[in-house]
Amino acid sequence: MTLGLALSLFVIVLLIVLSAFFNASETALTAASRARMHSLQEDGNEQAKTVNKVLASPEKMIGTVLLGNTLVDVLASALAANLAVQLYGEVGVVYATAAITVLIVIFAAVLPKTYALAYSDRVALIVAPIMRGLIYVMAPFTMAIEFVVRQLLKLTPGEADDNANILAAHEEIRGTIDLQAKEGTVAKGDAEMLGGVLDLRDLEVADIMVHRTKMETVNADDPPSKILDELLKSQYTRAPVWKDEPENIVGVLHTKDLLLALGRSGWDPSRLDVMSFASEPWFVPDATSVKDQLNQFLKKKAQMALVVDEYGEVQGLITLEDILEEIVGQIADEHDTHELNIRPQADGTVNVDGTIAIRDLNRQMDWDLPDEEATTIAGLVIHEAQTIPEPGQVFTFHGYRFEILRKSRNKITALRIKPVPALNGDSGGGSTAETNALQGG
Repeated sequence: MTLGLALSLFVIVLLIVLSAFFNASETALTAASRARMHSLQEDGNEQAKTVNKVLASPEKMIGTVLLGNTLVDVLASALAANLAVQLYGEVGVVYATAAITVLIVIFAAVLPKTYALAYSDRVALIVAPIMRGLIYVMAPFTMAIEFVVRQLLKLTPGEADDNANILAAHEEIRGTIDLQAKEGTVAKGDAEMLGGVLDLRDLEVADIMVHRTKMETVNADDPPSKILDELLKSQYTRAPVWKDEPENIVGVLHTKDLLLALGRSGWDPSRLDVMSFASEPWFVPDATSVKDQLNQFLKKKAQMALVVDEYGEVQGLITLEDILEEIVGQIADEHDTHELNIRPQADGTVNVDGTIAIRDLNRQMDWDLPDEEATTIAGLVIHEAQTIPEPGQVFTFHGYRFEILRKSRNKITALRIKPVPALNGDSGGGSTAETNALQGG
């Protein structure tokens, strides 16, 4: 009886140790730095190579951990209950349940997971070879379980859960950047640049283009001297050329080509034929992603494209500089006109032009105004208000107070914005935001 008791206790302790191993392995392998493991593998570390092989199939690793952990915990509980019944009778089941629960929670779950989380890379390198062997041994069982689960998932109405990823790589990188920026490890400017690169895939050229109302164009029918004068006064080196009507873009004129042609003509503007050296315009759909457009700019070695909608109407233009500014912020040179579109005030409010892009305002003021439904601040106010407001009206939504300062025809030209404290019970939501309209301010 004494030998049997000692053997049972030894087996229970061994099972708790195995449970601790499974818990520590899962925590360490999921928390291990993939970048560090990749670096160690490149340096010839075989253990890091094993870690990467295990993490290459996370569903197999998790299945093995869950199966092994469940088996050892259930077996430990059964043995403890049997031993307690022999010692204390039927009431021993209660004692065994309480004791084994405390032991598993403390020694098989909390302690190993805490240690594995604190030293995830080190623990992952140690447990990976063992875990790889267990994955191979238990593969038939995990595959059978996976098959049953997939069959059950087919009974669900959607297919998203059939191939669900816990966290996409794109969002994981974004979350890491935001976390490091909040902790001060990554500078705010660097975080914005890295975030700008990730945002390129989510933006369309219509989101960052120069709208047609702000385009600087020249009329092909104007005298060459007037065109020359307009280009020399412009801050841009390229200008779209239109004929008959402003929306009919027939070419793109480069200042360098104009000066070369002018030199060949003996510096006599009247002898110039503007369309003879204007380049062919390049039209792109407004739904093109910014990432794809950047690749096209690099491929074609071009720096400007005209943006058209689904009907072929010109909506604006986009340049390589516009895309780069989404990554590095505003790029200015000695010829740029410095317009103060965002003007912080001493009382905490910010005066802005209605045409300012929401993304630019968020970046400069570190705000979080939504830009899914509108590109500009004026567009956001009109979208939320469901009307074209008048000067003096005030709206509050998304945690910000918007006061209309000026309007020209149907366009909001100037606003005053101020963050406001969240109301009790206000979740700070978007489309269900509170809106107040007070005529006369």
